[in-house]
Amino acid sequence: MSRLLKPAAAAAVALVALSLALTSGPATGADLGQLNSALGQQQSQQHSLSASLTRLSQLIGSLDAQISLVRAREAAVQAQLDTDKQRLVTTRAELTREQARLALLKAQLAHSRMLLQNQLVSAYENPAPNVVSVVLNAHGFSQLLDQLQYLGDAEHQQQSIITFTKRAKAEAHAAAVRLAQLQRIEQQTTEAAAQRVAALAGMNSLLQSRQSALARAQSAQQDALAASRARGRQLQADIAHVEAQQAAAERAAAAASNSSPTALGPALGPSGGWAIPYAIVLCESGGQNLTPNSAGASGYYQIIPGTWRLFGGTGPAAYLASKAEQDAVASRIWNNGAGASNWVCAGIVGIH
Repeated sequence: MSRLLKPAAAAAVALVALSLALTSGPATGADLGQLNSALGQQQSQQHSLSASLTRLSQLIGSLDAQISLVRAREAAVQAQLDTDKQRLVTTRAELTREQARLALLKAQLAHSRMLLQNQLVSAYENPAPNVVSVVLNAHGFSQLLDQLQYLGDAEHQQQSIITFTKRAKAEAHAAAVRLAQLQRIEQQTTEAAAQRVAALAGMNSLLQSRQSALARAQSAQQDALAASRARGRQLQADIAHVEAQQAAAERAAAAASNSSPTALGPALGPSGGWAIPYAIVLCESGGQNLTPNSAGASGYYQIIPGTWRLFGGTGPAAYLASKAEQDAVASRIWNNGAGASNWVCAGIVGIH
């Protein structure tokens, strides 16, 4: 017993081995080897997962840099798009003015051509008199001057119409060329903006997809690492438990080899009406009423004299009392399991 009771020195190695077989945790050398092997595998897995998470963190950092770069490009493209929109508004306004101007020039050209056509038809149908005929047919000097003035005005008017028609034609052509240029600028600006928007959408989609995939992989590996660490801690606890059992068995074996108390009466089996679990009794005394060991513990339950008297035992030692009295005292010590820790063997056999 521990605390109030001392360890039993009379338990044989065979009985200790039997009690170890009754524990709830791993209890054999082979189990300990398997546990150590499993722990090694978990530690290797943790190392691999940690390395993988480090690589993932580096990839995520690189991806963050790429995302920042794309966002900077996106801001630049957005600024260019805003400029292009303003340029497009200006271009469309110019295009509207040029369309109106072209329509006006075309109307003027059509009018000029109509006047010129009328002049040509009139000249063909009524040939203009020459200077000689005008002089010969004039009735006086005053009439001569009027007719000469008329001829000059008619020729000047015809020449003005021809000049205006040529100018109107040239201006209409220039306006048409300018209009075509504006239309090309508008189309190019619109297409360039659409291409930049599509390129940004593609880059954003790709980066978001990679970011989502890396986040999922990171989460899964973090979960796996946490599970592996939890399993490693459990394995370490199991290993410590087995090692503690083995150490207790070795101490019990050593105590058995150093002290050989004499048993009073035959050993009682599982049906002996024990006050505490038989596995603990088997580990402590082998079911025998043992005489005091080097620590003074004796009887079926290996109770030291001080504890024996504290819990109402009569006489100087437990082994001198009847089994019924030993059962009663052990029951009070046990206290429905609350006092299990008073027996070292309770921990050995897995009863706490």
